[in-house]
Amino acid sequence: MKRQKRNQSSRAFYKGYLAATQRKPMDSCPYMSGYLHQEWVNGWRDGRQDYWNGFGNSTKAQKLETYRTVSTNIHHPNGWSTI
Repeated sequence: MKRQKRNQSSRAFYKGYLAATQRKPMDSCPYMSGYLHQEWVNGWRDGRQDYWNGFGNSTKAQKLETYRTVSTNIHHPNGWSTI
């Protein structure tokens, strides 16, 4: 079975959010410039804001799961899809 190619911008956002929740500084961004750098920083800022607001681990886990499973192919329970 082939592995589905991941969306790089969503992955960068997810990694930035994860870094912020692990208390890593913004300087630890692996991307030097470009749109992936900006997506990582946006994720980091979102994660830092959640950390400052005192979100618990379960809330962070739910949010990370939402970011990880972002897909353009949405299947609805009644059988129609957005393809």
